[in-house]
Amino acid sequence: MTRDDPRSPAWTDPNCPVARTVDLVGDRWSLLIIRDAMDGARSFTDFQQRTGIARNILTDRLRKLTARGLLAQVRAESGRRGLYALTQAGKDLFPVIVTLRQWGERHAFEPDETHSLLVDGDGARVPDLLPAAADGSPLTSDTTSVRRHP
Repeated sequence: MTRDDPRSPAWTDPNCPVARTVDLVGDRWSLLIIRDAMDGARSFTDFQQRTGIARNILTDRLRKLTARGLLAQVRAESGRRGLYALTQAGKDLFPVIVTLRQWGERHAFEPDETHSLLVDGDGARVPDLLPAAADGSPLTSDTTSVRRHP
């Protein structure tokens, strides 16, 4: 995808990886579609039922996520309808989705409010994802800085 490609976003900050990522997947619906694809949604109907998204918006987001290489269209075994599958780039968003979920568990609910939990294959709550330095010590915004990469 090039800057002149009509499918490409207008980069809010062309030198910042966070800005480029937000330009690609930062809207509410795109992240919820990626979340649901990680949770097994494959068809247009799956995504629509899980999110409640309007058909025209879902069509647009699926087209954009496919054009940007986060989803791929695949044929159902029956060959009757198209399905969507996460590409490696889409799967690479898993830690982002988990971190957003964990932030939401801590800050978007009242202490006694019911919400879903992410669990591993044994049913245990997934531990908090925290950035760590090469020596294993925790990293925060106070202990890191941004440097331009050549």
